[in-house]
Amino acid sequence: VVMTSDEALGMERLPQSMIIVGGGAIGIEWASLLSDFGVEVTIVEAQPQLVPAEDADIAKELARVLRKRKVNVLTDTAVLIETVKSDETGVTLDVQLKGRTQTLQAERMLVCVGRKANVEQIGLENTGVKLERGCIKVSSAMQTEESHIYAVGDVVGGVMLAHAAAHEGKIAVEHIAVMKVEPTSAHLVPRCIYSRPQIASVGFTERGAAEAGYETKTGKFPFRALGKAQIGGELDGFVKVVADVATNDLLGVHIIGAHATEYIAEAALAQLLNASAWEVGQTIRPHPTLSEALGEAMLEIDGLSLQI
Repeated sequence: VVMTSDEALGMERLPQSMIIVGGGAIGIEWASLLSDFGVEVTIVEAQPQLVPAEDADIAKELARVLRKRKVNVLTDTAVLIETVKSDETGVTLDVQLKGRTQTLQAERMLVCVGRKANVEQIGLENTGVKLERGCIKVSSAMQTEESHIYAVGDVVGGVMLAHAAAHEGKIAVEHIAVMKVEPTSAHLVPRCIYSRPQIASVGFTERGAAEAGYETKTGKFPFRALGKAQIGGELDGFVKVVADVATNDLLGVHIIGAHATEYIAEAALAQLLNASAWEVGQTIRPHPTLSEALGEAMLEIDGLSLQI
């Protein structure tokens, strides 16, 4: 009755109801999928917002859209582990929500909280490879303390995404081949969530930029204002841009909406080139496309959007 996300793939039939513990990327993707298939879904997230690593405005829009689709979203909610009970009829548990206890019941429960590096029982004890906070310690060239051993992907921590791992592999091979290596930064790795609507982001959130010491300004542009979104009938969501007040440099881009993951790479390129929001906004984009929202959000930072 209680499953991990890997075990959920082997279900013989879809349950009628599902409690998903964890509102991060994996939990949201499963919630969106199961909801589309008619499953009654409840998401329980301990943090004050869904997708805690993402911008607060993105999380707020995601919660709104999921609730519109009849998903029960509970944030700032703690699972009382000792109350979890399961049998052949389903699972029940208590959660603590706003100072009160609430009982939840469903046919299945899916646990999607946290990840850890798979570094046990792979022979590391026979090497000079060192661990740091449960992950393999590597240099910027992905080289371990054992100079002939390299490590990439989830085992080294950081951004645990397939495209990040692939890029780390490229860096490792270039270093092994004595080529020029350009170390990357987690700040440049796009983050993608394949839910409905999709979420894609790169760089600082508005809160993260402020915590890093930047004075920020933001621009936001809704998909509803685009002809392509109206034609496709997918109107939810927006693009949000965070820039530095002092330099106008781009600090972060956040998208929630249809096909968001398809054009976040433009924002990642802008981050790599240290472009300003104004420069990205001056790029001529084809019409009608959803990517117009990206340029308009850049311009809206200074009140220059023409379509809003």
